[in-house]
Amino acid sequence: GAMKSSAPILETARSVSVETSYDFISRGALNLSDTLNYTSGVLGQAYGFATRGDFFTVRGLDVPEYRDNLQALFGNYNTTRPDLYTIDQVEVLKGPASVLYGQGSPGGIVNLASKVAGPELGQEIVASYGTHDRAELAGDFSATLIEDTLYARFVGVVRDSDTQVDYVNDDAISLAPSLTWTPGENTEITFLLNYDDRDGDAAGQFLPLTGTYYSGPNGQTIEPSTYLGEPGFNTYETESTALTVIGSHRLNDIFTLEGTARWRDSSSTYRQTWVSFAGTGMPRIDADGDGARTWYDSTASSKQLAFDARVRADFMTGAFEHEVLAGVNYQDVELENARAYQYQGEINVFEPVYGDGVPTQAEFDAVRSVTSGDTDYWGFYLHDQISWGNWIFNAGLRTDDVSNLAVTGPQDDDAVSYSVGLLYAFDNGVSPYVSYAESFEPVIGNDNVTNAPLKPREGEQVEIGVKYQPVGTQTYVTLAYFDITQTNLPNPVALPTASSQQEGEASITGFEFEGVTTVETALGDLKLDAALTLLDTEDANGLPFSVIPDEQASLWAEFRPTAIDALRIGAGVRYVGERESNGLSLATGDILTIVSDSYTLADLLVAYELEDWSVALNVRNLFDEEYYGSCLARGDCFPGEERTVNLRV
Repeated sequence: GAMKSSAPILETARSVSVETSYDFISRGALNLSDTLNYTSGVLGQAYGFATRGDFFTVRGLDVPEYRDNLQALFGNYNTTRPDLYTIDQVEVLKGPASVLYGQGSPGGIVNLASKVAGPELGQEIVASYGTHDRAELAGDFSATLIEDTLYARFVGVVRDSDTQVDYVNDDAISLAPSLTWTPGENTEITFLLNYDDRDGDAAGQFLPLTGTYYSGPNGQTIEPSTYLGEPGFNTYETESTALTVIGSHRLNDIFTLEGTARWRDSSSTYRQTWVSFAGTGMPRIDADGDGARTWYDSTASSKQLAFDARVRADFMTGAFEHEVLAGVNYQDVELENARAYQYQGEINVFEPVYGDGVPTQAEFDAVRSVTSGDTDYWGFYLHDQISWGNWIFNAGLRTDDVSNLAVTGPQDDDAVSYSVGLLYAFDNGVSPYVSYAESFEPVIGNDNVTNAPLKPREGEQVEIGVKYQPVGTQTYVTLAYFDITQTNLPNPVALPTASSQQEGEASITGFEFEGVTTVETALGDLKLDAALTLLDTEDANGLPFSVIPDEQASLWAEFRPTAIDALRIGAGVRYVGERESNGLSLATGDILTIVSDSYTLADLLVAYELEDWSVALNVRNLFDEEYYGSCLARGDCFPGEERTVNLRV
């Protein structure tokens, strides 16, 4: 899905990873970030345990989230987090993807494929209960309304849950009914409605470095469960309604029309208080552990109207086989945020007592500011994958016109993006390849030096790799080396008198390995899934990217014994290396470097399956390792996910 192509991943000169619902359910994933913990090149939980959203990075960079090939998240904290139960698989396209998707990060995209109606899907009821009184009831019901013509499906989830942070809950309702209509063998149209309502609080408490990364004044430490918010004030509530239409129609043996369209309306209410930041390198609390409080009150919304319409042509020209994709992509997104800050009261981070300094609604309203934005863009793209014997060549071209109406006024950007790739598929299953791809991402505002509109950030990637799938086996292995350059970034500190504000350049080089195999033995079937990532990042100032590890590795093993075929036993281990964060210290004038320790976590699965019933026990972070997802030089730490036990029936 992420490549908008019918070509197998083995024949694609790009790195693509797919996590199916079977994979992430087996590993006990509870949210989207969890699904990516065993994927090479991806950091699944950059900021530890979180409830506001899914904070993952791909190849060291933040990347956009898509659903069914249309962008799903915009801005900050104005769209509902997706519920895993409504998702069929998670796809990661690594590296620049602007030829297929327009504006975005050179890290790639994450695309979610929704559960939709179709034939012979059956039905299920799932009940689960786990750590922190996490209780969830879910159902997936399918039916044939008209034989071979009309199918219906209803997917729904309701959850009531506390979390590992005091006073923070994570309740949700997610409904996803769909209809699939096939009036003939050449036509299929799916209508999908998504309604999501989340009621909770922010798990990230921005805990100060003192008491977490550093010892407290008297050797005290801040417990990871510590809540520095204000009960009765803090809230993070989101609601979203989306209608998606996915269709395809085969005109003849050559041409097929296909596309996706979506209307979406989302809103959020976000209120939180935290210990005020004093500046990089400055203490946020005094010798007694008291810190001043910052209060935040925000209501935000986003509205989206988008479509991606394509025509696919499969044909031969002599000895050359073509899969040509020509498409038009339109998107209009309106954002609005009414927010206010107040600074009053104190709280002790070691022994918090609540109630000091709570602002009134009138005090917030007196300083509230409203910002809005409207992004409107058109993209036209053409992509051709050409096969000649064992050679596979692809090339893509896209032009985009992006119009942003922001606080600084209207801004128009246009970009042309290219991609090209070459792969040779040996008969023994080895497929070496090389590819080049580009990306662009608009930056809103004017250059203070040139007084011209800021130019889009641009990315380029060269990737060299090999894919291996021995014929007749359940083994698939990929190796990839990549070199990404990102330009038009803010100026480095070393260029105080540069001719523009966008002289910064960053680089990322890396190596990724991913392999999956199933070994059949006399004792049973053993499935192995391994991943390794090595990264070397350098920002515009010559420093490593913030909170991005140089090394990551994971291994998941799942065994089904022959003697007890209904039993499944799984175990996994995942390692994340040290993460560095740098900032200019206001206290000393030097660069302050904070290094978060590496961590290794273990996961466990024990499942028993009968004809109509299955029972699965998942334990994440089996040994209850205490760690920080990241600690930042600006002055805060984010605790990682503690041990969670979940029973699913």
